[in-house]
Amino acid sequence: MKLPSLLRRTPFRLTLLFLALFAAAASAILAYVYFASAAEAQAKAEREVRGEMKVLTGIYEARGLDALNREVIDRTLRDSTFLYRLEPDDGSWFAGSLTLFPIETLEEDQQWVTFPFTETDAEGRVRRPQVRGVQTRLAGGGTLFVGQSMSGAEAYLARLTQALWGAMGIVLLLGLAGGFLVSRNLERSMGRLSKVVTAVQEGNLKARAPVRNSGDELDELGAGLNTMLDRLEASMASIRHAGDAIAHDLRSPLTRMRAKLEVSLIDAEAGKITGVDALQLALDEADNLLKTFNTVLAIARLQAAAGRTPDPQRFDAADLAADMAELYEPASEDKGLEFSAEIERGLMVEANRPFLAQALANVIDNAIKYTPPGGAVMLRARRRSSGEIEFSVTDTGPGVPEHDRERVLQRFVRLDNSRTEPGSGLGLSLVGAVLEAHGGRVQLDEGPGEYGGFGPGLRVALVLPPADPA
Repeated sequence: MKLPSLLRRTPFRLTLLFLALFAAAASAILAYVYFASAAEAQAKAEREVRGEMKVLTGIYEARGLDALNREVIDRTLRDSTFLYRLEPDDGSWFAGSLTLFPIETLEEDQQWVTFPFTETDAEGRVRRPQVRGVQTRLAGGGTLFVGQSMSGAEAYLARLTQALWGAMGIVLLLGLAGGFLVSRNLERSMGRLSKVVTAVQEGNLKARAPVRNSGDELDELGAGLNTMLDRLEASMASIRHAGDAIAHDLRSPLTRMRAKLEVSLIDAEAGKITGVDALQLALDEADNLLKTFNTVLAIARLQAAAGRTPDPQRFDAADLAADMAELYEPASEDKGLEFSAEIERGLMVEANRPFLAQALANVIDNAIKYTPPGGAVMLRARRRSSGEIEFSVTDTGPGVPEHDRERVLQRFVRLDNSRTEPGSGLGLSLVGAVLEAHGGRVQLDEGPGEYGGFGPGLRVALVLPPADPA
């Protein structure tokens, strides 16, 4: 099933669910009202029966069975609220409105009972309401029953039941109307989301879901969908940009490679170089081209990361700086440069170690390459007062003019004083991409000034955020 059709079917299901939940909740409330009313009616009848029984047993205890007999007869004749039966143990007579006891044999001295009783109302209609009463054994002999007809309570419950059924009908109508309104609103919102999904499926990555700023779940869904589409569009743009950049960036190296191969072919034909030398030149150019290609791919990967560190790991940046110092100190000495390192310990970062090592290597390699013999290169790793971690490489070479310091971070940019050195102009561009992916930055400043008759030098700082202490 396609997502848009699923979105269209959701409101109907929601209507049914809303109606079912609303009806279930209302039914539970109405059922509670009914049973609570019935229980209260029965409890009221029992309280009144207990009060009547207490009065009659008080008469019996104070004045005896004959006085109780007269009282029962009198109450039976003048009040139809209660039902009575009084009978001595020998069964020689009885008094009251019941011809038989509802309980033939008492299992306890006092026992409650509910039973149907036939009676005729004032209009001559015969009814069989329930009677709730208590039957007790008198202390001096005899049995007394006092009960109350539940006809009034039953009539009240019958009216209540009719009212509750009417209320249930109203509840169902309200639930249906509420479910319809909710489903209509949801259907409109889902319809807008469905249009966005359909547009994206058709290739329109610019489509976005409307957000009403109401703070509900649909707004959260729309905002989440828009964020996902933003990232998807950025990723697709990065992929297209990477393809365009590779095509553009490799055009010049390929042109140079073809030109050198043509020159080598001409020289080989003229006998200036051998075929093996021509092949070696071709291999060297191919290696340079592959190196350029890999560097462009690395930059494209970092830019596609959109500020997120690829494959991060937690490590001490001081260890990386020490490794770089050990690696490049012999190369510096071979060129006649003074190499020194100042490294603090405990510089924890969360970064991609291979990328960061490549960036630091590019900076050190540039410093060694462009510093004349007799100069100096210093590598430092320290924690700034702001808490940031800084690698810095300072040399005593010709330096970079201030107006060119932003430009040298771009791809294939080489200044005039570096034209005679091998390279593709991608080293500092990779450094900038690595630092950007790690949430850091590259700073280019003037070096220590005139040193041994050389230029002002250059200081390149790689600034990284520290790792979370947790």
